[in-house]
Amino acid sequence: MGEPLHTVTALPTERRPGCPFDPPAELTDARRHGSISRYTHPGPAGKPGWLITGYDLVRQVLADSRFSSRKELLNVVDFEIPPAPPGEFLLMDDPEHRRYRKPLAGKFTVRRMRLLTERIEQITTDCLDAMEEAGPPADLVSAFAKPIPAIVICELLGVPYQDRGSFQEQIESFMNGETSDEDLEAAYTATQNYCAELVAAKRANPTDDVLSELTDSDLTDEELQGISLILLAAGLDTTANMLALGTFALLQNPAQLAALRADPALIDPAVEELLRYLSVAKSFMRTALEDVEVGGQIIKAGTTVVLSYNTANRDPERFADPHVLDLRRQDGGHLAFGHGIHQCLGQQLARVEMRVAFSALVNRFPTLRLAVPAEEVALRPETADIYGVKSLPVTWDV
Repeated sequence: MGEPLHTVTALPTERRPGCPFDPPAELTDARRHGSISRYTHPGPAGKPGWLITGYDLVRQVLADSRFSSRKELLNVVDFEIPPAPPGEFLLMDDPEHRRYRKPLAGKFTVRRMRLLTERIEQITTDCLDAMEEAGPPADLVSAFAKPIPAIVICELLGVPYQDRGSFQEQIESFMNGETSDEDLEAAYTATQNYCAELVAAKRANPTDDVLSELTDSDLTDEELQGISLILLAAGLDTTANMLALGTFALLQNPAQLAALRADPALIDPAVEELLRYLSVAKSFMRTALEDVEVGGQIIKAGTTVVLSYNTANRDPERFADPHVLDLRRQDGGHLAFGHGIHQCLGQQLARVEMRVAFSALVNRFPTLRLAVPAEEVALRPETADIYGVKSLPVTWDV
């Protein structure tokens, strides 16, 4: 096997000025040199690995059971990494992963999520009513992008209304990529403790929600705690950042925004295109369980690879004009929700939320525009698990 043509020594920490929606230049450059590159994991004792940036190879690895998601197998530093806590199935392989995911699968079906549409429409209307009443300018993140998915996922899992604010702050603290290690640990511990209390409350007094339904299964309290943390964190942060960053992208592409306003039927492909174009869940890691050939290279057993979703979704061999936001795009099949056994469990919920929220926003505020120059919009750092904006100041004609 020949040596790859490109080596990446570290992933970039920021995006190019003026290009908030594009992957960092170093990643795009790596993709131009080929779909797979040698890579050194960050840190003073970072281990050698691989970076995969091409669509076909990312999809191949995600579907290959010879690559593990197990947290304790990540070979990126020179010290032992503990396994994922019970219930946190994103960092597990089958059969443990399947045991946790199976009882959840029927609760996030297309049909069940569509039944939530009316409630999501009401939540969205309430948020936009409050935003309009307060008047311009507004921060679209706090007025619109965060509260909609927060209320939806909290109602779905049965989080009491009065707890939503503090819980949302805790999730934000360990997902934003800027919290100190000490504060990160404190926020994570507080969230774990809250989830433990929530599970105990559902055991004692079940209500009409997903978590109460799960108390009838053979899952332990500790396992339910881990599952609830994963669902609440993923269901809140990813969709919130898609709504905010997606609105930013539409405002920066006025012809596409006008097309969406003019044709309500465009909302479904628009959501898929925004998911592809933005890829807020930027990357994931997998570890080879045995020697595996990928893209003409042998990835040795025990080696951890980084899968770059944002470059895979901008791969010119898969998508025509990949760096163009085209709401009428025909070449679908993005990897924004992943692929294989770990494909996002809540993807149908996220789609419903985005369809409802984007449609309502662009029609309710036809003169919506940025209240600051685009280069002044504060972006999350690349160190954040989920990419997005910290705030999005907008205004409109009254």
